[in-house]
Amino acid sequence: MFLDNSRYAGLPVTTAPDARGRPATAVKLRRLPPVEGEAVVVHEHDQLDVMSHQRYRDGTRFWHVADANSELQANALVREPGRTIAVPEA
Repeated sequence: MFLDNSRYAGLPVTTAPDARGRPATAVKLRRLPPVEGEAVVVHEHDQLDVMSHQRYRDGTRFWHVADANSELQANALVREPGRTIAVPEA
């Protein structure tokens, strides 16, 4: 269902009826462990996938940064220049 490097890979799923009564599959809620991270100041035009590629050599790991900041919309982290975000080491 998800790529191996997805934040949702391996999580349990559940099925429930949607508004029309059709079965819909969804990922169950996952608890985020507290994550320490290096404080990084966001600059204009920063992109999480580029930051992730530079740090982890994998641009798809941007979700690690989002998780460390408890952000559901990952791109919101870099929307405002001057914001300080936590970027995990691994």
